[in-house]
Amino acid sequence: MSESLHTVTTLPTERQAGCPFDPPAELTEARRHGPISRYTHPGGKPGWMVTGHDLVRSILADPRFSSRKELMNVVDFELPPAPPGEFLLMDEPQHSRYRKPLVGRFTARRMRLLTERVEQITADCLDAMEASGPSADLVAAFAKPIPTIVICELLGVPYEDRDSFQEQIDTFMNGETSDEDLIAAYTATQEYLAHLVAAKRAHPTDDVLSELADSDLTDEELKGISLILLAAGFDTTANMLSLGTFALLQHPDQLAALRSEPELVDQAVEELLRYLSVAKSFHRTALVDVEVGGHIIEAGTTVVLSYHTANRDPERYEDPHVLDIRRKSGGHLAFGHGIHLCLGAQLARIEMRVALPALLGRFPTLRLAVPADEVALRPETADIYGVKRLPVTWDA
Repeated sequence: MSESLHTVTTLPTERQAGCPFDPPAELTEARRHGPISRYTHPGGKPGWMVTGHDLVRSILADPRFSSRKELMNVVDFELPPAPPGEFLLMDEPQHSRYRKPLVGRFTARRMRLLTERVEQITADCLDAMEASGPSADLVAAFAKPIPTIVICELLGVPYEDRDSFQEQIDTFMNGETSDEDLIAAYTATQEYLAHLVAAKRAHPTDDVLSELADSDLTDEELKGISLILLAAGFDTTANMLSLGTFALLQHPDQLAALRSEPELVDQAVEELLRYLSVAKSFHRTALVDVEVGGHIIEAGTTVVLSYHTANRDPERYEDPHVLDIRRKSGGHLAFGHGIHLCLGAQLARIEMRVALPALLGRFPTLRLAVPADEVALRPETADIYGVKRLPVTWDA
């Protein structure tokens, strides 16, 4: 093993002051030394960190690396397997058992058919925001409700339950919840989902969960699938909408370009996905000895895949730390790659393509209501990076 191989001793706990959109400096520095580094997991276990685009992509497509929770060698005790239905932390064939029934319900064609409904939900949110203005917390008024309503309608969560569900999911994902509160929120959500699954079996309606209930999936499996879909469908897009708006407001040239050339919206969305990479990293564990980047990753070793440095890789993107909505950002890893490619990628794209231009069109003088360094950001301990509150104002 090369003595000059870079080592990352621990995951950074914060980002560099004044750089809310950039990966932590320690990770950018690791990528500068090469696409793979030695790493020590928080529990003291030795591992690896992969920061280069091509290596991250190759590991995501390699069946010799496992997603199974119980194989993650990151702490000094054994982790339990993922609960039934929670397929993000599973390999084949269990993974396909849960994902396959969903694939046809989240195709690009089906998601395009939702565009009109997303437009209506967005318009309703903007109407309410305008009526209560000329200021708002963009997270609460815009970024959270749009994806929450969309995913709850898809799954068939009753309208009156959406606010409590949004609160519970935020408790899971914000990176600041105590273990006690986390367990309480998870238990409450599981109890709610148990009642919801029973209701869909007894009285099916026109939604994804009712369709899944008419299958050989057990109640426990349906609860796990529903939790994954709700959490992923709400939290990632909500943070992309809020952090994406923040980024555009901080890059007035890019904001002006999108306002003047609305046809750039598709490119703008892809560039924001690349530039922000709110799903920062994932883990994989080697099932056998595997050579990666000229180094042997031994069987049983867990690797951290750094999405946000991969999407800022200078060998993949010219001027990678520059936000450029005219960039051809194909090939980014914001939605992952391989068999675990984000199931809701097309839905997230539709929501962003609709919501961002609508917001900018409705409020042409939209701007931050506080200095940028006072915007409340999620901590690095959160699985999904983003904005907690985004105070904005506009000319009435």
